[in-house]
Amino acid sequence: MEIQKIIDIHAHIFPEKIAEKAVEAIGNYYGAKMPEKGTVDALIESGRQIGVYKYVVHSTATKVEQVMAINDFIAESVAANRSFIGFGTLHPGFKKIKDEVDRIIKLGLKGIKLHPEFQGFSIDDDEMMPIYQAVEKKLPILMHMGDENKTSSSPARLAKVIDMFPGLTVIAAHFGGYMMWDDSIRYLVGRNVYFDTSSSLWKLDRKKALDIIRKHGADKILFGTDFPMWSHQDEFQRFQKLGLTKGENELILWKNASRLLGTL
Repeated sequence: MEIQKIIDIHAHIFPEKIAEKAVEAIGNYYGAKMPEKGTVDALIESGRQIGVYKYVVHSTATKVEQVMAINDFIAESVAANRSFIGFGTLHPGFKKIKDEVDRIIKLGLKGIKLHPEFQGFSIDDDEMMPIYQAVEKKLPILMHMGDENKTSSSPARLAKVIDMFPGLTVIAAHFGGYMMWDDSIRYLVGRNVYFDTSSSLWKLDRKKALDIIRKHGADKILFGTDFPMWSHQDEFQRFQKLGLTKGENELILWKNASRLLGTL
């Protein structure tokens, strides 16, 4: 398959001093061995093997006091790497949400990353409403979706939020709900929401993946790897096996993300 460009919409990075510990903690949560390091250099080396030219990088604040430090780290990483586009983080316990959203924008970050399970909230909790109000029509939210044991990031919960905030731009990771793909089809397919492909194609049936893409629209699907959960080569090989058309591949691999984030 001839590819002109690739934008990875879903990549995690951590400061060198905590990267190993952070990656180990994520692997322990999912009961999986993480194949990659979570450092900037490791990300670039992994992406280079498939020709990634832009990475959307982020990290998640599991504690309120981490929010500003993580946003500063992401902004510094973007400033040092021309191939990076940064997403900031927020936390429902953070007191000055609007002020931090304004600061995130001033830092040049292009979105927000949230993870319900790691951050201890449900998508439709009342405490989340100030975040949605603050970012609506300003920044997209990349939301982790789906869990085998919890419903805090379920497609049904996100559907409620989309109804309440029609101007909210959401990227629902993992085809709208890891291991909840039937609910993703029921509650999210066809709605005004983007899906990313990350951490799904190793498990999601090819026919069902194609069904989701075609029913939802290839113009609302974004390629992502969830690095360092997976290497870029592994995720790209899985994506290639879908057998999409050239036009669909171009939309998903870079054109949709370019349009959404205003990058070339």
